[in-house]
Amino acid sequence: MLKDITIGQYFPGSSLLHKLDARFKIVFTLLYIVMLFVGDSFFSLAIGIAYCIFALVLSRLPVRLFWKSLKPLLPILIFTVILNVIFITDGKVYFQLGIFKITEDGISTAVRMAVRIIFLIIGSSLLTYTTSPIQLTDAIERLLSPLKKLHFPVHSFAMMMTIALRFIPTLMEETDKIIAAQKARGANFESGKLIDKAKALVPVLVPLFVSAFRRAEELATAMECRCYRGDIGRTKMKQMKSSCRDWIALCITGIMLAGAIAVNTAF
Repeated sequence: MLKDITIGQYFPGSSLLHKLDARFKIVFTLLYIVMLFVGDSFFSLAIGIAYCIFALVLSRLPVRLFWKSLKPLLPILIFTVILNVIFITDGKVYFQLGIFKITEDGISTAVRMAVRIIFLIIGSSLLTYTTSPIQLTDAIERLLSPLKKLHFPVHSFAMMMTIALRFIPTLMEETDKIIAAQKARGANFESGKLIDKAKALVPVLVPLFVSAFRRAEELATAMECRCYRGDIGRTKMKQMKSSCRDWIALCITGIMLAGAIAVNTAF
């Protein structure tokens, strides 16, 4: 299952979404998150869903990639739905067992929260699926460049975030290999009590941390060998330039966000 996780991966393509400026795509993602959580009505939420589906079509990426990104989070999603159904007791009561109630408001809130989380993951995944790590680093650095006047290490921060995203698939693949190796040695990760399952993970976590630190040291050594000194005297081979399609996409996003706010106010 771990090898199917696609979080942080980049899938090259020639779609319109791939061609958009990375700076604008980060802004689009932030506005999209606001669009999802700005209102409580289903009509307002529907605008955010329509925006995400439209972006998904433009990306021309297979739907199975997004299903893979959702699978590891299904237990958290189910747990969130159950908590909302149990602890929100306002509205018409459909079922009651002792102190526990299943009400209309509880179900409504649970459905809205589940839909928000699902489309939040899908929309956020689109950013990394259609943007290379180098473009993402440059975009974050450019957007945060005003903070340089406050002596904030913008370049280091952007590089750190991008490396973290880049190594998520690598660490997942490493974890899958370690689990397979431990199973070949007779380790059992599925049976037993919760405490037994937690103890069985120790032979996995120790070599995983050792591998992660070794990779970090190798990366640091490679960067030093290439005379990497942060953003001091650093130039870029490809300069980021906005185009008409970026501004058009920004206008569409702004209109849909305004529409979501207006619909939420009306309903």
